[in-house]
Amino acid sequence: MQVNIRNLQTMFMNQVRYEIPLYQRRYVWEQEDQWDPLWEDVQNTSEEFLENGSTAAHFLGAVVLQNQPQSAGNLSIWSVVDGQQRLTTMQLLLDAVQEVFEQRGHSDAAARLEVLVLNNQAFVGDDSDRYFKVWPTMGDQAAFRHTMHNHLPSEEYQNARIVRAHEFFKLQINQWLDEYPEQTGVRVYALEHAITYLLQMVVIDLDTNEEPHVIFETLNARGTPLLQSELIKNMLLYEAGRTGSTDTSKLWSFDEDWWRREVRQGRLVRPRSDIFLNYWLVMRTQKEVVHNNVFRDFRIYGNFDSSKSDEKAVKEAEAIAYDLRNAGQSFVRMENAEISEMEVFLYRRGVMQVGVLTPVLLWLVSSKVPEEQLQKGIRALESYLVRRMVCRMTTKDYNRLFLGLLGELEQGEANKAGETVLEFLKGQDADSRVWPEDIDVEETFIHSPLYRLLTRGRLRIVLEGIEEELQTNKAAIQSVPRNLTIEHVMPQAWSHNWTLPAAVEDQTQARIDRNRIIHSIGNLTLVNRRLNSSLSNAGWEEKSGTLRNHFNLFLNKEIVDEPKWNEDKIRERSRYLAQLAIKVWPHADNIE
Repeated sequence: MQVNIRNLQTMFMNQVRYEIPLYQRRYVWEQEDQWDPLWEDVQNTSEEFLENGSTAAHFLGAVVLQNQPQSAGNLSIWSVVDGQQRLTTMQLLLDAVQEVFEQRGHSDAAARLEVLVLNNQAFVGDDSDRYFKVWPTMGDQAAFRHTMHNHLPSEEYQNARIVRAHEFFKLQINQWLDEYPEQTGVRVYALEHAITYLLQMVVIDLDTNEEPHVIFETLNARGTPLLQSELIKNMLLYEAGRTGSTDTSKLWSFDEDWWRREVRQGRLVRPRSDIFLNYWLVMRTQKEVVHNNVFRDFRIYGNFDSSKSDEKAVKEAEAIAYDLRNAGQSFVRMENAEISEMEVFLYRRGVMQVGVLTPVLLWLVSSKVPEEQLQKGIRALESYLVRRMVCRMTTKDYNRLFLGLLGELEQGEANKAGETVLEFLKGQDADSRVWPEDIDVEETFIHSPLYRLLTRGRLRIVLEGIEEELQTNKAAIQSVPRNLTIEHVMPQAWSHNWTLPAAVEDQTQARIDRNRIIHSIGNLTLVNRRLNSSLSNAGWEEKSGTLRNHFNLFLNKEIVDEPKWNEDKIRERSRYLAQLAIKVWPHADNIE
């Protein structure tokens, strides 16, 4: 067995074929949990390289490979024992970048990437599938073949995860390159450099005589690691018990099952107690705390020193313990959505996955902030985050942004905390931090295919917020169910029952335009149960009748009375929904 760190250039430059065995599961990665975080990492790595000229490599995870004795010419063949999802996704990403570069005329960069996704003709022989450097398991091979060939149609496989992943990356790459048209050349170079040299994997190479199943079990065996919270508990109670006069059993509040339960934090799964202590340390230090350094940073913060007098050590340890208990109670209320004025925001924050905001919220909830100031601060935070999410603005600087906000809150007064939050966010003028203007939201609603650009959950909270605004204005019901389904009014498979007008001269361009606009928000609505495919793809007369069955939603009442539904109606509704969204999530100037 050999263990090496390799970038994608090293992994795929040679004439090689990584075969995923038939017993391995099919491709199962999805947008929200894997593609979105991966693209965000790629984007951030590229932008850091663009800004600084150099950046640290980004670690993608591990793969386990076993060399196979058979060969095709000099083609090196490896069986993928573990990491097939990651390896397949890397090929889809590389090919998507290569295809976008080729379509945009960046032929040199496209040619350099092509050698990372296709083997040379001389090593292929009579089997054209040997062109591919990764070959998936049986059920994914047809979809993979069609999506990796730039000129083969993939419509037949459009619902396959492999095809959707490839299309997702192409859309994100085009969007990123279009952000600054005058910088396209340098952005192409930065993206190429990032994905080929700065994305790295740990590669474990097995010898042909090693048993892969035994290795797989060994690599995935679980021990019982000592929790960061257990280390902190031991130190804190030791310090508090120096004089023997303190009942230390009452100082620690984090041994219950609720605190020890493992929950997801980004891509990590950690005990809730460790996650809380991480957030609490960030709140108190206004510094970033890496998850595996919580105990080390706690020692530094507590300034635990054996040279202190016992009385002083006990007093300081008790103060920290009481602060932890108070903040812990606030954390429980936040996690269980027991704070009425924050319930909707906490739900939306969870969907947006803005965990870096938690120390700020913990400060606001645990610092006796007046209710009206808490509401103002929460409204400012939600409007700021939702607008930036809708406008597809970067989140890469959120760590430093919210650390800066914590510093402002610490220096300010609790009874003016909402004002502090509002003014701090309003004062951000860097591209990576600016509060989007109304025109930015409107332009995005009208021109961007938000169904493709946002995860379903994030798009749903936007539509839910607009529906709540409509209900607030026109009905007594002021809450919207959170299990609604997003529905296209003009269906994605529109060609069956929604023919293009015969008078349109350029039918090809009209088809392209329609395929884009149907994913804009003006063509989307919510329904309280999934329509079956025949009704979902039906013509307008039948579709509008079906939507009347969902008439309890105001989003649908504006649609069903339309005599026809076309591109002009979609644009008109996009403008209308933009104005509602601007009211739900106002700019800083309009928050009172």
